[in-house]
Amino acid sequence: MNHLDATAIAEAVRSGTTTAAAVAEHFLGRIERHEPAIQAFASFDPQVVRQQTQDAEGPLAGIPVGIKDIFDTVDHPTEFYSPIYQGNCPSRDAHVVALLRQAGAVIMGKTHTTEFAYMHTGPTRNPHDLSRTPGSSSAGSAAGMAAGFFPLALGTQTAGSLLKPAAYCGLYAFKPSLGLVSLEGVKPLAPSFDTVGWYGRSVRDLERLAQVLIPGFPTVEPVERPLNLGFYRTTRWQDVDPVVAKAIEQAITRLASRGHQISEVTLPEAFAGVFDDHQLINDCEGARSLAKEFQAHPELLSDSTLALFERAKGTTWEQESAAKARLMKRASLLTKICRPFDGVLSVSCGMLAPIGLASTGPSDFIKFWGAFGWPQMNIPLRCGEGELPVGLQLVGVFRSDARLLRVAQTLAQLLAVELSAPGIEPGRSKKLEA
Repeated sequence: MNHLDATAIAEAVRSGTTTAAAVAEHFLGRIERHEPAIQAFASFDPQVVRQQTQDAEGPLAGIPVGIKDIFDTVDHPTEFYSPIYQGNCPSRDAHVVALLRQAGAVIMGKTHTTEFAYMHTGPTRNPHDLSRTPGSSSAGSAAGMAAGFFPLALGTQTAGSLLKPAAYCGLYAFKPSLGLVSLEGVKPLAPSFDTVGWYGRSVRDLERLAQVLIPGFPTVEPVERPLNLGFYRTTRWQDVDPVVAKAIEQAITRLASRGHQISEVTLPEAFAGVFDDHQLINDCEGARSLAKEFQAHPELLSDSTLALFERAKGTTWEQESAAKARLMKRASLLTKICRPFDGVLSVSCGMLAPIGLASTGPSDFIKFWGAFGWPQMNIPLRCGEGELPVGLQLVGVFRSDARLLRVAQTLAQLLAVELSAPGIEPGRSKKLEA
């Protein structure tokens, strides 16, 4: 089962080659062995898992899925990694969770997040090296995927919360265009950027889940010609660690050697302000989204969340409005520059997964594109024995999601690792054992 992606597992269940119950028992066995070290789950009950395997039918028949603990679920608490919501039991599923169940998926449990999907980190560890962070707020979903606890997982992204864990844990990830996936039943942080996304073992897994969670999602033909790709380093390329820069540049060279056209993208100096505008809007919207928690229980909020309120308090309505206007103006120009490309490449994270759990590192290279609501993907690059993962970021213009997945398929065939047993082979001295 470790050698199959979600698409292959679902097809095996639907054909009768295996059963949803057998699939569940395989993944439950991995969880029993490795969860004490990884701590991916905020809520997990094997019996609840087994109860869901009786009538598994549909495009995700019998597929175990991890759910980030900011999505409402009827059979597990939804606590947002906050003592304020300890024991909070929603009366219904979030919209996307309901769609998963209708498609035959098996909800494996709730995965650890940061407090309110912001900065204050949880206990989850990176399966590639247990001394390192798995990334930011979708950490439990990413680490659980990398440890082989489930072949699909839901996360969200406001700044870098989906692609950063994907880069650190060596996973495929897809964050759709803003607004394509329903956020009903998902705790908001910054609505200008909040987006549901997901992890998979292959690009075709990501596409299959898109067809379930985005009704009417189009199917486009595979790209049979050489690709025309942009490569944008951003103004912060000097902050990229040499080992990461080398891996990205080797990937670019490999693509060019296979006949794909790669063009360096340069943008006007005004785009250097995107990072700060994203932060300003994130703070102001986050303070509004968490206003009731701040007013009722400020003593139960983390220092990092309280700092968000302080920054928001020092920002005027006019400053926030001006930041949004600047992003809108830049979006039009960025679209004009990038539309001729099949996609634009960049680095997902400028560093390898940091040691320790307190800090997950900056999200600048991810939130630059997320500020415009564009679709984004992480493609894991091949790494040698004992090496930590590096992620290549692929982005497309707004609502080019279906085409971008096809482009990603071509790139993955040339560049990406096979996620047969993600995060377990290869690994490091402090990795999990298979």
